[in-house]
Amino acid sequence: MASISACFVTPSGKMHDFQLFKTSGIKINKLVKIIADKGYQGISKIHELSETPIKKPKGKNLNKSQKKYNRELNRLRLVIEHVNRRLKIFKILSYRYRNRHKRFGLRANLIAGIYNRELAG
Repeated sequence: MASISACFVTPSGKMHDFQLFKTSGIKINKLVKIIADKGYQGISKIHELSETPIKKPKGKNLNKSQKKYNRELNRLRLVIEHVNRRLKIFKILSYRYRNRHKRFGLRANLIAGIYNRELAG
C-alpha cells in the first residue's frame, strides 16, 4: 500500500512549483516514486522513479497508448488531488494569506502535520 505524506515549502515570492522543488533542496529517497502533473516535465532527470503525463505535441494528437498511459497515471494522481482538497478545507490554503508571511510556512506545516496524524490514526 502506498502512503502519502503532506509537507510544505514556501517561497519568498511568486515561483513555479517545479522551480520551487528544484531550489528547495528537499532530498527524496531514491526508492520513493513521484507521480507529478505536467508542470513537472523534466523531473525524471532529477529523480529516476518519477512519472509525468505525456504532453500533446504541438499540432498533433496523442496516440491511444499514450492516452491510456495518461489516464492510468491520472487515476493514481487522483489520490493526491484528494489530499490537496482535504488540506484546502483549512481555509488558510484556499484563500490569499493576509497575515505575516514569516509564519505561513509554520502554519501550513502544522496543518500538514494534523492531516498526516489523521492518516496514521
